Amino acid sequence: MPVVRRGSPQVVRLRLPRAGDPLRLQMQRVMRGSPQVFVRSRLRRASFLQPAIKAVARKILAAAGEPGAELSLDLVGDRRMRRLNQEYRGRDLPTDVLAFPMREASRRVTPDLLGDVVISLHTAARHAAADGRAVDHELAKLLIHGILHLVGYDHERGEGEARRMRRKERAILRSLIPIPKLIAGSK
Repeated sequence: MPVVRRGSPQVVRLRLPRAGDPLRLQMQRVMRGSPQVFVRSRLRRASFLQPAIKAVARKILAAAGEPGAELSLDLVGDRRMRRLNQEYRGRDLPTDVLAFPMREASRRVTPDLLGDVVISLHTAARHAAADGRAVDHELAKLLIHGILHLVGYDHERGEGEARRMRRKERAILRSLIPIPKLIAGSK
């Protein structure tokens, strides 16, 4: 946690966790420059397979031209996603995926930090059921979409850019097949 001294807001002292603490080990790997994918779930009833999700995310990053980039993935429910969508996009409804690019803001501190992808597993499950797909497939598709937003693709800039993004999404999705099991208990 950063500690700011009074009268000198520019001076920040970091307290590292104690040796052996998993957070300290993660921080040391990041400081050494190895690419990381951080995954967190805010859902009590969903169990995901973290190594598989990290492996898929690394493959997507490589296919998107960012093999050394670092990424944070947050798996949430519709209630949390709705709050985020309202706060950051002014839309009072849940959505399937949000991307928060951080590269420009953090370039001087951590140049490989690409940003955060937030995925609503509830919305992903509904979309998968409606389209007759596995939740794992939908999760991979949303992760691709979010990462492409982080590297600069934006379907909202116009139809040409939307087509370009869809082509890249399909190409990356094909490269992942067969998609591994990402959610425990999913079909």
